[in-house]
Amino acid sequence: MQDKKRIFSGMQPTGVLTLGNYLGAMRNWVALQDEYECIYSVVDLHSLTVRNEAKELRERRLSLLAQYIACGINPEKSIVFMQSHVSAHAELSWVLNCNTYMGELSRQTQFKEKVSKHKDNINAGLFTYPVLMAADILLYQTDLVPVGDDQKQHLEIARDIAGRFNGLYGNVFKIPEPYIPKVGARIMSLQDPTSKMSKSDENSNAYITLLDSPETILRKFKRAVTDSEAVVRYDLEEKPGISNLMSIYASVTGKNLDDIRQEFEGKGYGDFKAAVGEAVAETLRPIQESYNELMAARDYLQDIMKKGAEDANRIARRTLGKVYRKIGLQ
Repeated sequence: MQDKKRIFSGMQPTGVLTLGNYLGAMRNWVALQDEYECIYSVVDLHSLTVRNEAKELRERRLSLLAQYIACGINPEKSIVFMQSHVSAHAELSWVLNCNTYMGELSRQTQFKEKVSKHKDNINAGLFTYPVLMAADILLYQTDLVPVGDDQKQHLEIARDIAGRFNGLYGNVFKIPEPYIPKVGARIMSLQDPTSKMSKSDENSNAYITLLDSPETILRKFKRAVTDSEAVVRYDLEEKPGISNLMSIYASVTGKNLDDIRQEFEGKGYGDFKAAVGEAVAETLRPIQESYNELMAARDYLQDIMKKGAEDANRIARRTLGKVYRKIGLQ
């Protein structure tokens, strides 16, 4: 297994994944499992930067694990675990905090965005969570990290921290490289096609979740923002709404943009929106069926969590032990 390069990635348990999460990230995670040694975490410690109700957080953690597996993450091929079940994440984060500069963290654009959204709870975790993210990656001597445009800055600071630590203490951490998917679908909001699809959008018609019913999916696509030209063609500048719908349709059907243009030549937007909605609903149907089965088998999910934490812990403790020896804690 060590012949393969190692990949680490994770998502916060903030609720149900969106179609954007699935097409832009999760589907790529699934495809990577045969070629790489993959470690996928539910990064629940990161979710503590905002206030949570304990019962809801427990449920969201389990739900996200079930969504991972329903989408195709195979616990027999990949290590799948809860971040909080491996204490080395928090331990290494503190060591790295002491090797990270305030100026580096203050330049993180996502910190500024989060502060604007959580003005009643601007806590230290919001400021230092890129360090915990660096610890997540560096603990596993990660070769590659799948990143989108909005995560490149976090990987850069992880690389900077690792390089600084290695410069002081020797070759401790592997310097991770970004993994840019060959075809990465960037799915935009159905109501504002200039913004990325997000479940934090106040308008629920702006996003599709993995667990939306077929009726809900069709209704949301029917209400998707388009333009007045009534021609299905790809043009990001002039037709961002239709271009987004074409990208979604291409991603779930495997058709190319030119084929889609020809398929709907002479047809109205109503026909096109209905076709996109039906294709998405059909793509999500087996995921929803698998998810419901998994959530009814909680003992199985607990077993996956336990085994995943054991496997992750074995790797993480080796790295943390090396760090502690280098800095004099062992």
